[in-house]
Amino acid sequence: MNLSRFPRRTLAAGLLLAAAGHAPASGNHAGGHGPDAGIGEPGEPARVSRTVEVTMNDAMRFVPERIRVRRGETVRFAVRNVGQLKHEFVLGTERELKAHYEQMKRFPGMEHEEPNMVSLLAGGQGEVVWRFTRAGTVHFACLQVGHYEAGMKGRVQVAGPTSSSPTSRNPR
Repeated sequence: MNLSRFPRRTLAAGLLLAAAGHAPASGNHAGGHGPDAGIGEPGEPARVSRTVEVTMNDAMRFVPERIRVRRGETVRFAVRNVGQLKHEFVLGTERELKAHYEQMKRFPGMEHEEPNMVSLLAGGQGEVVWRFTRAGTVHFACLQVGHYEAGMKGRVQVAGPTSSSPTSRNPR
């Protein structure tokens, strides 16, 4: 193909569009798929203090939706997809999850893998090992298109080190 026939602006625009089409699948959406340091950090499996079982279902819910942990605790989330659809378990700030979800809506076939998430096909099982470094709320959600909007989200309440023992049950 003779590229000299195309105006430079057309070539530049085409190259930018081509590059943009590949960018979301590699690296991250807004400076990185990686989580905000405010939610903690990937945990070391040898330091796991407990395992919390989380199921994802086609009613667009996580069970449990609310989880309690202590600051400094390393938790293994054993995640199981009991539905027929693909689901994800992604830890993040609410702002971060919303921004990531907007990218997923623009690029629904996007594949990504980060330490703060697991993406599972129907019947699949996986895990996320996470160390919670700050007290406060860490959110989790399924960022598959339509799932977040349908309410497939939850919260991890991270208590300071002097609180009572944590539980993985719904604190209602």
